[in-house]
Amino acid sequence: MGNGFVDILRFVIDLYAAILIVRLLLQLVQADFFNPLSQSIFKVTAPIVEPLHKIFPNLGRFNIAALMAAILVKWSFYVVMMILGAISPQNLPLFLFVSSLSLLGTLIEIYFYGILVVAVSSWIGTLDHPTVRLVNQVIDPYMKPFRNIIPPIGMIDISPMVAILTLMFARAQILPLLNGLI
Repeated sequence: MGNGFVDILRFVIDLYAAILIVRLLLQLVQADFFNPLSQSIFKVTAPIVEPLHKIFPNLGRFNIAALMAAILVKWSFYVVMMILGAISPQNLPLFLFVSSLSLLGTLIEIYFYGILVVAVSSWIGTLDHPTVRLVNQVIDPYMKPFRNIIPPIGMIDISPMVAILTLMFARAQILPLLNGLI
């Protein structure tokens, strides 16, 4: 198989895993279920998450089935690579751990871009858009500690910049450290 196939497969799997993580976050923060984007995410992820609910029940608001689905979807890339002969079958359990760690990077990206969407929307005055409201509901629990510590300077709120810098630090320093453990 060509390198293009592998790249497309990885992109599709990473995108679906990100959608599964967004579903987990939506349920965790109890975001607006009636939002059209929220409805779409639940419909797209239902075929894989709903059967897993029988095995992995929710832990309070934490949807363990969605997390396991995201890990298994990420891991499926390595299973396909094993079938194609690109990786050894004895390394497959290790790639389950790699898949779990890579979801931390996905979570960082979701928060990073979520903060950017809300910041840009506040500049252009579209905070009432349903999608922006949903993104704001998802990132608000992450942003709340920064807003409590860093007061606005006049009309300028610099807490999103500090939150983004924290995410960039985690992506540049902590994720490589965790990946080095493998």
